[in-house]
Amino acid sequence: MPPAALITGITGQDGAYLAEFLLSRGYEVHGMVRRASTENFERIGHLTSEITLHQADLLDQLSIITLVRDIRPREIYNLAAQSFVPTSWLQPLLTGEFTALGVTRMLEAVRLVDPKIRFYQASSSEMFGDVREEPQTEKTPFWPRSPYGVAKVYGHWITVNYRESYDIFACSGILFNHESPRRGKEFVTRKVTDSVARIKLGVQDKLYLGNLEAMRDWGFSGDYVRAMWMMLQQDRPDDYVVATGIKHSVRDLVELAFRHVDLDWQDHVEVDPKLFRPAEVNTLRGDANKAREVLGWVPSVSFAELVQMMVDADLDRVQHEIDDQKRAAAFNPPAPSPSES
Repeated sequence: MPPAALITGITGQDGAYLAEFLLSRGYEVHGMVRRASTENFERIGHLTSEITLHQADLLDQLSIITLVRDIRPREIYNLAAQSFVPTSWLQPLLTGEFTALGVTRMLEAVRLVDPKIRFYQASSSEMFGDVREEPQTEKTPFWPRSPYGVAKVYGHWITVNYRESYDIFACSGILFNHESPRRGKEFVTRKVTDSVARIKLGVQDKLYLGNLEAMRDWGFSGDYVRAMWMMLQQDRPDDYVVATGIKHSVRDLVELAFRHVDLDWQDHVEVDPKLFRPAEVNTLRGDANKAREVLGWVPSVSFAELVQMMVDADLDRVQHEIDDQKRAAAFNPPAPSPSES
């Protein structure tokens, strides 16, 4: 029998890459999805014949327990969360329910159904917030600067607590920013690359951004899901920083993306003060030496390669949109005006 894995948040960027990775390792992959009036399975559309999706909800303890009892997975990857930082100020209570208490509900299901299940929790570099030291390690104190960061700190420490209290094999990956062509357009990296594609192809003129000086340690999502799996294959559970160790500013991101399509970013980018965070996280840079030494994990995609990969994917996407619109217009020509009839 192949090992079974359950992924919450399987429809997200990391969930899609993780599902692909686990399938390549011979896993039976199950995904937890919420019931919604409109369902977005775009990122996993090519996998639907190879994975099994189940309806459950991080807000509903019984649905989680029932799902875990029915599947009896060897591994659970808890990637589901309200994960967009600006939204966490608009919906702080909902962010807490999903991103903090949702972790406890998942751990409770493991404790009640089968404490031998190996559990991965998606922690975040946003927990470091107003950083106490650089680079940040597993021992750096947390100082979160958003409701999202605060909720992630709770999720992180409740995972540690269940590991120490109930002897559950529970790991947290403190993942620094990781991106891909599958990133949502609300995130700054994808907002930039999508806009660059639209500007290059003549369907957009301006890109509005907030703090261009914010510094982040950006890697490739496909590399980072490999680290998640590696954590659950160890002899003992532990927590690991996953990062490239190199930071770049949003300005660097913008310059590189526009340069890739032979445009000057200063002709198209405007700073909008409304897009600044109420409490800014100015710099994040991770030290992944522990992951490198214990797991043998190293990133394979550089920052420049990542940005170019995302711009190229968005150029292709936007060009298809333009072509589809032209074909639709050709099939449905505008009705003649009364003066022409």
